[in-house]
Amino acid sequence: MEATTTATLRIGVIGVGRIGRMHAELLARRVPGAAVTRVHDLHEPSARDVADTLGVTAAGDVDELLAADDVDAVAICTSTDTHADLIVAAADAGKAIFCEKPVSLDLAEVDRALAAVDAAGVPFQIGFNRRFDPGHAAVAAAVAAGEVGEPQLARISSRDPAPPPVEYIRRSGGIFLDMTIHDFDMARYVTRSEVVEVYARGGVRISPEIGDAGDVDTAVVLLEHANGCLTTIDNSRQAVYGYDQRVEVFGSAGMAASENPLAHAAVVRSEAGARAATLPYFYLERYIPSYVREWEAFVAAVSAGETPPVTGPDARAPLVIGLAAWRSLREGRAVRTEEIV
Repeated sequence: MEATTTATLRIGVIGVGRIGRMHAELLARRVPGAAVTRVHDLHEPSARDVADTLGVTAAGDVDELLAADDVDAVAICTSTDTHADLIVAAADAGKAIFCEKPVSLDLAEVDRALAAVDAAGVPFQIGFNRRFDPGHAAVAAAVAAGEVGEPQLARISSRDPAPPPVEYIRRSGGIFLDMTIHDFDMARYVTRSEVVEVYARGGVRISPEIGDAGDVDTAVVLLEHANGCLTTIDNSRQAVYGYDQRVEVFGSAGMAASENPLAHAAVVRSEAGARAATLPYFYLERYIPSYVREWEAFVAAVSAGETPPVTGPDARAPLVIGLAAWRSLREGRAVRTEEIV
């Protein structure tokens, strides 16, 4: 991969809804070495609003953005069903690619998109931002350094403060593909081992509407890794006390764990007891530092002509695990990941 020829990586953002606007604003204001030059959205007022706010060009369509000389890389932040086609188009245009997860809910579409990336030889990074959370990253680093010895058990708790709209659930692929997919990636990341078997159980404990949509809102997944480590993941769509995202790896020489950051660091103590702040409630409050670090890593890699840290195989593997989890839940058995691929 060749290094970019400009000192600043010029990025076009495709899709500027809530997540795309956040990415555009972070790139424009908080990521050294990056600049937003163009944005596009099918909803033209959204594109114009972001373009005017950032002082950049609103592209009339995707082709215009991809053909622009002032775009070195693209951020694909549109709906999941459009990702594969946009990846193929961006690869054909020779642009470096950052894509929000997942590439697709269909494994064949993932493979088609990643094949286009490989054929074009362009840098590609999938947006698993939690790898860049300082706490989670420190756990992974401790495992990599051998501080916990041979990983034997991992535990991941991932609980959202409130369920998403049922309309979103109906098109999202369900809990294992829109929520737990982050945890499947985290399991591979912190244990440094691929998943070979998946056993999932789930229920509807929060909202009957979620069950009516064919999803579950409460789940536990057991993963077996190639290195023998066992990972348990527990998920809930509703933790009333805020975002609860914790990771632990236990090994032959010790353990490493990440706890939740609080809204602030103050503690009040009196004879009645102690009181600390609540957890962040909105995901942007919880994970903005990880999004910034994610972009810093992408910009640094592309600018240096190096491979980005979260690549095509990292985009594919969590989807395979998620599809295996759904098959396990529906068939009531453990599913080998080789059955999916």
